[in-house]
Amino acid sequence: MNKFSALTVASTLLLAFAGSAQAADTLAKVAETGKLTLAYRESSVPFSYVNGPGKPVGFSVDVANAVAAEVKRKINKPVLEVSWMPVTSQNRIPLLTNGTVDLECGSTTNNSARAKDVAFAVNHFYTGTRLLVKKTAGVKDYADLKGKKVAITTGTTNTLVVRKYNEDKKLDIDIVPTKDHADALLLVESDRATAFAMDDILLFGLKSTSKNPDALEVVGTAL
Repeated sequence: MNKFSALTVASTLLLAFAGSAQAADTLAKVAETGKLTLAYRESSVPFSYVNGPGKPVGFSVDVANAVAAEVKRKINKPVLEVSWMPVTSQNRIPLLTNGTVDLECGSTTNNSARAKDVAFAVNHFYTGTRLLVKKTAGVKDYADLKGKKVAITTGTTNTLVVRKYNEDKKLDIDIVPTKDHADALLLVESDRATAFAMDDILLFGLKSTSKNPDALEVVGTAL
């Protein structure tokens, strides 16, 4: 089961749909307040993560900055106040829909359920759910996780994917929910979970910035 992921944006700010009434409403709001609020993830390497206290960086952050520059031009406010707010996989969609943030730049999966509440920009990466494990764990695929603990970030589509696979294959995997990707990585590093199931591109990013990259590997068939 492949997933199509994208930079997620509030339906009222998606500039690709600049002719829509929703986009016009949000641009009017931003023009009136002189403020634009961008949401970011703190550990979605390489798309959106922090490099120092409150300093978001990454590919999706660069895209969001480009969008902010276009908004300034569109509403003719070169001194527009742009602020950043950290979000999690649990609160990113609610904060978009209630107007707390105007745009989220991260690694949010584009699916039909979420598209009922928010709009997505053009997809910028394609991925599947794989596993980050210690090389010493003896895990090469999902079958090796029978009866073991697997960390998965709460609020992600990966949870649904692994839960269904677990039920279909009767692996008796113990799914351990975590607040964010960094928390799931820590569980693997500290042997409190055998694996971390997530988008493989994010796993490679987290591995590269971990305390001991050589001790970890990304394995498993992409679901």
